[in-house]
Amino acid sequence: MVSRNAVLALGAVFPLLIPGNVTAADDKEKAAAVKEEDGKYFDAEGNPTFKFQSDGTVDWYTFSGYRRYHSDCHVCHGPDGMGSSYAPALATSLKNMDYSTFLSIVAEGRKNVGGGKENVMPAFGDNKNVYCYLDDIYVYLRARAVGAAPRGRPPKKADKPEAAKAYESSCMGE
Repeated sequence: MVSRNAVLALGAVFPLLIPGNVTAADDKEKAAAVKEEDGKYFDAEGNPTFKFQSDGTVDWYTFSGYRRYHSDCHVCHGPDGMGSSYAPALATSLKNMDYSTFLSIVAEGRKNVGGGKENVMPAFGDNKNVYCYLDDIYVYLRARAVGAAPRGRPPKKADKPEAAKAYESSCMGE
């Protein structure tokens, strides 16, 4: 018989093997915007999300996320979050990764060792060009993960909200 502590320890090492720890796959329905604050959209659970208008216009934060992702993240993770031989496809990873896990991995980094191979995601918690735009990057990758955003630069974008300008100035120390 396996003790409860052994099961909990196993769940910490292999969280996807313990049924209660599996994150349900994100989809367009779960990612639907139900609340808006100063041009920023949130899903029913309060997580940042995207908003696409019927004419193809994307919210400012999704557009900003596209720009920021392709400025700092695509070097390893490939264009449009499609992955590379060096790093995983984030457009796939975010299907089963919640918002807080995404923030933690980007801020603190991650090291995976397996199959005689070591993968390292460096920490970006001190890089303002990434950290100040984490929500933007998240909503862009979330839109890619659930199939709402096609590959490439969004053709139309909403204007940058005053709240985004104020936050950016404060975060960047201007």
